[in-house]
Amino acid sequence: MDYVKFLRSMVGKEKVIMVVAGAFIFNEKNHILLQQRSDNEKWGLPGGFMELGETVQDTARREVLEETGLHLGKLELFGIYSGPEFDKTFSNGDQVSMVQVMFSCNDFSGELLKQNEESLKIMFFPINELPSDLFPDHMIFFNDVLSEKERPIIG
Repeated sequence: MDYVKFLRSMVGKEKVIMVVAGAFIFNEKNHILLQQRSDNEKWGLPGGFMELGETVQDTARREVLEETGLHLGKLELFGIYSGPEFDKTFSNGDQVSMVQVMFSCNDFSGELLKQNEESLKIMFFPINELPSDLFPDHMIFFNDVLSEKERPIIG
């Protein structure tokens, strides 16, 4: 049983703190990797919920591998995001207060998946030519990667 199912079996739909990790993955042209999500058809960053026994780096690497087929090498901390603006109620009624840890990475190997259960498409985009239908929950990350803010961002 995965951690989220285990936790929900005890607390039901009550609000819980969950850690999420993901990554900005840049290729040699400094293009950024995005996935078109299967749940809402919006473009976003690969990442997901931490499992028991993982570090945040392990979580980012596992989620990126599952969603894109890429193995990540060296990760650099991009930012940590938390607070009420990261509270969410999912369509099934589960409530979470998320702590999101984002990394940047330009050290990867493997072959991009064409699609999978979580991704309709996976593509690199020039950083100044991102698709218009971006996942709203990730807009803060996109705004920050395009900004001159000092990193890592703690917010």
